[in-house]
Amino acid sequence: MAGLVLYNYFRSSTSYRVRLALNLKGLDYDYKAVNLLKNEQRDPAYLKLNPLGGLPTLVHNGQAIPESFAIVEYLDEVFPQNPLLPKDPYKRARIRQFCEVINSFMHPMGNLKTLKYMETKHQYSQEMKEGWMAHWLPQGLETLENIASEFSGKYTFGDEITMADVFLIPQMLTSNRFKVDTSKYKTLTKIYENCTKHPAFIKADPFRQIDTPEDLRTK
Repeated sequence: MAGLVLYNYFRSSTSYRVRLALNLKGLDYDYKAVNLLKNEQRDPAYLKLNPLGGLPTLVHNGQAIPESFAIVEYLDEVFPQNPLLPKDPYKRARIRQFCEVINSFMHPMGNLKTLKYMETKHQYSQEMKEGWMAHWLPQGLETLENIASEFSGKYTFGDEITMADVFLIPQMLTSNRFKVDTSKYKTLTKIYENCTKHPAFIKADPFRQIDTPEDLRTK
């Protein structure tokens, strides 16, 4: 199998997405931990792979691919087994729309860089950060709920796992972490419960990774 190396961090939701995609496709990879809290993403060697200093970055046969959206699509093109996007162009577009709501609207609101800036420059407390998330994330969750209600079966788009699920589950975990009530989104909750029972999701769980601190590790 071609060499795959994933630079990631256990709690990074975008890293979680790529671990899910790799697991769903049954791909082995080398796990390279990059500790965001220690600013290891600013190490010059890592910046050569990802000039923005973000996570994750996938290296495949010596070639670096930054950004989770690009990585997941790349994996789906290069490793077609267990496809994450259907052949139907309309459904492909709607899945990408679903993922884009998460990637462009929701994820930046809870990004570590964003929250750290708010804390250091504007003295945001944890309670204030949770209030910020409570304002923005429900707008995205409501949109996702409406889309999922139209298309879902066992998973977001029918009874097969797609890229939509790969993006949704990490975002649901982030929402719960910041005390956003997700229980009222019945379709999303059903999907979350179904996905998190799947072996690929269990294996990719942030609290089961090699760099998960012991006090956070799932027993």
